Amino acid sequence: MTSPPETLRIATYNIHKGVQGIGPGRRLEIHNLGHAVEQLDADIICLQEVRKVHRRQALHFTHWPDLPQADFLAPEGYEAVYRTNAITRHGEHGNALLSRWPVVAHRHEDISDHRFEQRGILHVEVMVHTITVHVIVVHFGLIPASRLRQARRLGEYIVREVPAGDALVVAGDFNDWGTQVQKALNAMDLRSADTLRCPTYPSRMPIVQLDHVYARGLQPVNLQVPRGRIWGQMSDHLPLIAEFSL
Repeated sequence: MTSPPETLRIATYNIHKGVQGIGPGRRLEIHNLGHAVEQLDADIICLQEVRKVHRRQALHFTHWPDLPQADFLAPEGYEAVYRTNAITRHGEHGNALLSRWPVVAHRHEDISDHRFEQRGILHVEVMVHTITVHVIVVHFGLIPASRLRQARRLGEYIVREVPAGDALVVAGDFNDWGTQVQKALNAMDLRSADTLRCPTYPSRMPIVQLDHVYARGLQPVNLQVPRGRIWGQMSDHLPLIAEFSL
């Protein structure tokens, strides 16, 4: 009798820079997010809208962490990789990856489509047992035409930087309310378990799935969104958890 294939558990989560609300009613959620990320119990966690630093909010919130958010959120034993997408007046933010498995390489590429939205992709190579898994964390733009151009640039990057025979995961916030980006990724031989409906946005009453986990060379097994009222309070997105067999 053969043993069942090992499952790789991957989560993606837009954390909204660790702050919820606007104006004087805004509240710091980064500490709650730290507990939440640990509860995901994922091998690899892909994060978007992660603060490296924000000088104004560090002064406003008494308990603003001393560490950059990626390092602060990493559970014990995980390695954190962060790269900046956007530099603003008071700080910077971008994508991050937290990994239970060893990180062997990482790089970043700017895919900004226009000057009003700074966007990038974070590419991390993770060694799972003896298998190299390439994980690309994305956060696409708000304009439909921009998202399609960013999908094309992602495809060009994959052809250039990811060996054809290696396992590949592309995860993040695609900001796509339709199916155009999904079709573009399917054309790159990237598949997901999206036959299961898992709305992730808005978090308090989710109606659409903006967050996805696609893979090549891995078999989708399961897709789920954590349940419970608390998840709707920490970010405007819900986390998405995908499982793949190696």
